[in-house]
Amino acid sequence: MEWGPIILTFRLASITTVLLFLVALPLSYWIAFSRSRWKPVLETLISMPLVLPPTVIGFYLLVAFSPENALGTFLHDYMGLQLVFSFEGLVIASMIYSLPFMVQPLQAGLANLPPNLKEASYVMGKSRMATAFYVLFPTIKTSILTGLVLTFAHTIGEFGVVLMIGGNIPNETRVASIAIYDEVESLNYANANAYSLFLFILTFSILLTVYVINSGQFKRIWK
Repeated sequence: MEWGPIILTFRLASITTVLLFLVALPLSYWIAFSRSRWKPVLETLISMPLVLPPTVIGFYLLVAFSPENALGTFLHDYMGLQLVFSFEGLVIASMIYSLPFMVQPLQAGLANLPPNLKEASYVMGKSRMATAFYVLFPTIKTSILTGLVLTFAHTIGEFGVVLMIGGNIPNETRVASIAIYDEVESLNYANANAYSLFLFILTFSILLTVYVINSGQFKRIWK
């Protein structure tokens, strides 16, 4: 088993998780407390990756990022970005595909907070930004942890989207899921099993840790 696809997968998952967390913080805050008529529309768009086949999302991203498209031409000519069959394209595609796994836990955590918590902060003279970052977000640590871990684990398991956008370029876009597909196609079941078993154990361990922490058993174990 080559470690290149594993390392690339970890790199993709880590970058996607960090960038998506920065995007999801203000987005989840707005959704949780907004009364805009457009809120259901935005929630629907964010949740679309949960029900759409990955190849559908990958196809439209491929068309949008293509140099033959206006957006792809603009990105290439004015920003120097070639998103099709590149690692940068994988990051953007992964952020879009994993968006609900980060936003929804944060949104649920914020929406379930007692209303008087925010009101008390305002009474004490705190601004909305200070209230969000020093009162609300620290209170939903469990939701933040859940969003981070689910996003990381989901990105590790991506296949359809990364195949459509990145293809299969060694050391550039050939992540572990693509490597498994290649090994099966080549009838190298031993290598496919090695990749699959490694990812299975990794994702199982990550999710088990989250469930243990969220259930409160982590504190009891270490007492």
